[in-house]
Amino acid sequence: MIRKVIGIMPLYDDEKESYWMLPGYMKMLETENAIPMMLPLTTNKMELDYFLEICGGFLLTGGHDVSPYVYHAVKESYCGACCESRDEMERYILNKAVDNDRAVLGICRGIQFMNACYGGSLYQDLATEHTSDIEHHMKPPYDRVAHQVTIKKDTLLYNILGEEQIGVNSYHHQAIKKLSPYFQAMAFSEDGLIEGIFMPNKRFIVGVQWHPEFSYELDVNNRKLINAFVASV
Repeated sequence: MIRKVIGIMPLYDDEKESYWMLPGYMKMLETENAIPMMLPLTTNKMELDYFLEICGGFLLTGGHDVSPYVYHAVKESYCGACCESRDEMERYILNKAVDNDRAVLGICRGIQFMNACYGGSLYQDLATEHTSDIEHHMKPPYDRVAHQVTIKKDTLLYNILGEEQIGVNSYHHQAIKKLSPYFQAMAFSEDGLIEGIFMPNKRFIVGVQWHPEFSYELDVNNRKLINAFVASV
């Protein structure tokens, strides 16, 4: 059996000046018989072209806040730490993956970057810009339900899960503000935030705001999502 290679965006620790990775990102892909490959943090296009050649799909992970310059906004004091080299790297990977119809799944920062990269905007801090009683920045353990998400019918996510409402975990302080014209919304939190998006007429360009890497072992819906992503690679 040919195993599919999926490139994973690296996490970067500014304080330790080191790359790192949450094991759940890799384990959930391995569970679906894919080969996860963490990429180096680089803006060298020749290196990135190599990974674009050998990887059938890409996973955009969580991590730093998306730099407001990506969506042409001024960075406010309540915006968190950014990594402009990662923004540049992911823009190149995402644009090329979309152009070549490769499969991409964005998680947390990943959905935010997808939206920002294609003309949408973000709340730089939900506590400041979108006050709500819904828990979007839960405390551990992260493999439990923090709030409910409503899924629109006639969307890719509904076709995958077959559910109109699911419970999700939640650990983020930024979110989609204005939706990119290149994406359609698939899921919404109880307070109206967009929690799932997809790019129409593409193989699989999908973003979710929750974290399947923490709960895929216990949650059948997250297993269905990861299975559909790998199957599309």
